[in-house]
Amino acid sequence: MITLNSVSVSFELPNGDRRPVLENVSMNVDRSEMTYLIGPTGSGKSTILRLLYMDLLPDDGVAEIGDYRSDLIETNEIPYLRRSIGVVFQDFQLLPDRSAYDNVAFALYATGKKQKEVRSRTLKALARVGLSHKRSNYPHELSGGEQQRVVIARAIANDPWVLLADEPTGNLDPVVADEIQELLLGLHRQGMTLLMATHDYRLVKEFPARTLALMNGQIVEIDPATL
Repeated sequence: MITLNSVSVSFELPNGDRRPVLENVSMNVDRSEMTYLIGPTGSGKSTILRLLYMDLLPDDGVAEIGDYRSDLIETNEIPYLRRSIGVVFQDFQLLPDRSAYDNVAFALYATGKKQKEVRSRTLKALARVGLSHKRSNYPHELSGGEQQRVVIARAIANDPWVLLADEPTGNLDPVVADEIQELLLGLHRQGMTLLMATHDYRLVKEFPARTLALMNGQIVEIDPATL
C-alpha cells in the first residue's frame, strides 16, 4: 500500500546547482506491516516521508500511498490524502496556547468534523495513548514523552490506516523512548501500518521489525540484528 517506484529527488543549491538526495529509489510497504527506515541524519529519511504525504513531489518516478499517486494527484486532493494517514513529527508541533484536548480536537475541526464527533474521537485518541488524565494540561505542563503522546493522539484521531513517524523518539531519553515505541507497537498490533524513520539503532535492535536502510541515496533491506 506504500510504494516508491524509481523515485529521484534533488534540491536546488544557492549557486543554482542541484544536490541529489534520492536516486532511482524503489520500496514497498504492505498494509498492516511495520517497517523501520534507518540511516544517518541527512540521508533522506524525512524526504521519503514528505514524498508519501505529498509535501514534496519527486523529480522522477512515482510515490504511491493508498489510492493516491504523486503523478496523478491534484492539489485539492492532498488534504484528503492527509486525512487518511497519520504523521508524527520529532519536534511535536503542538499549539502552546491550547490544552492536550484542544490540540487533538483542533486537527479534527480542521477536517470539518462536528463537535459531537470531535469530542468522541478526541477522548478516544487520548485514552489510546494513556493521557485521559492530562487532557486539560497545556504543552508546557507535560513532559517530553507526554507531549509526544499528544502528537500521536492527534495523528490517530482520524483512525488512519497508516502512521508515518519521523524520528518520533529523537528528542527523548532512552526510557521514555522505549515507552513511546511500545505505544507505537501497540497501535501496529491493532492493525495500523507503521513506517518509522529513525537513526536510533538501539531502538531497532530492541524492538526488531523489517528494516530498510538508506545508503548513498539507495534503499537496501537489512537484518536489524546486524546493526
